[in-house]
Amino acid sequence: MKGYMGIDVGSVSTNIAVIDENNRVVDSVYIRTQGQPIKAVQNALREIKNKIGDMVIKGVGTTGSARQLTGLMVGADIVKNEITAHAVAASNVIKDVKTVIEIGGQDSKIIILRDGVVVDFAMNTVCAAGTGSFLDQQAYRLNIPIEQFGDIALQSKSPVRIAGRCSVFAESDMIHKQQMGYALPDIISGLCDALVRNYLNNVGKGKEIKEPIVFQGGVAANKGIKAAFEKALGMKVYVPEHYGVMGAIGAAILAKEAVKEKGYTSFKGFEVSDFKYRAVGFECTACPNRCEVVEFIQGDEVISRWGDKCGRWSNSTSKKVHANTAS
Repeated sequence: MKGYMGIDVGSVSTNIAVIDENNRVVDSVYIRTQGQPIKAVQNALREIKNKIGDMVIKGVGTTGSARQLTGLMVGADIVKNEITAHAVAASNVIKDVKTVIEIGGQDSKIIILRDGVVVDFAMNTVCAAGTGSFLDQQAYRLNIPIEQFGDIALQSKSPVRIAGRCSVFAESDMIHKQQMGYALPDIISGLCDALVRNYLNNVGKGKEIKEPIVFQGGVAANKGIKAAFEKALGMKVYVPEHYGVMGAIGAAILAKEAVKEKGYTSFKGFEVSDFKYRAVGFECTACPNRCEVVEFIQGDEVISRWGDKCGRWSNSTSKKVHANTAS
């Protein structure tokens, strides 16, 4: 059996999805990045290899904030930004999707499509109030497992209004509402409404949101947030089965298309999970720019360099590690 693999490496999580020739998900892996993308990718590769057994991987795509680094590691056939990957995955689920809402642990985005083409998008990577970490903080404060957050929110009869523009103000407001004696489901439902309000007033500001709407990312698991979006928009919101790994699914679909076009794969194989990688930097003193150059090293050889403005290092064919970065 042949498959195509997508790898999505972000600041919070590292996701891998494997699809078949018909774009159906064969299996997937979700692990925490924990500030170590190289190690996370290697661990995720070992895990997905155990899951898919003897399946032959015919192509690999990477996406996410560490997509370039990951692409070098595994030998990616295509490296694409998160907007493209998420749009492709959503279109695979609902062909005529017009709006993609994606909320992760530390960022959120909105993608507007028309006739299968991305025409507009926006991302929020600065404030945590419109992301999953906002809910995590409040769940911790309320001593409630985040997994139960959505179900409790749906029990609300009369949600309270909680300030959602800032996570700090939201927590103060939530504590005030607790002290006033409001029921827990009403407070949690109010927090869900606050996150959605923040998202629509920031990331979604000025965007033409139309149905069909696909809601993906880790926060899509929260039934309370889905209900809050439907209430605020007055529209139906669809959560796909594999909502948490949609970026990886999109990368896998793009990899399949790329491989069919070029006729071969550059995938180095699952053996890369056992290679020794490190990324180190040095300051180039060849000119007044004093660029910080990064060397990506496999074993004892440099496989890529970046960071210089002139190309002195990034265009070099030398595999020798710079003296200042040698271990």
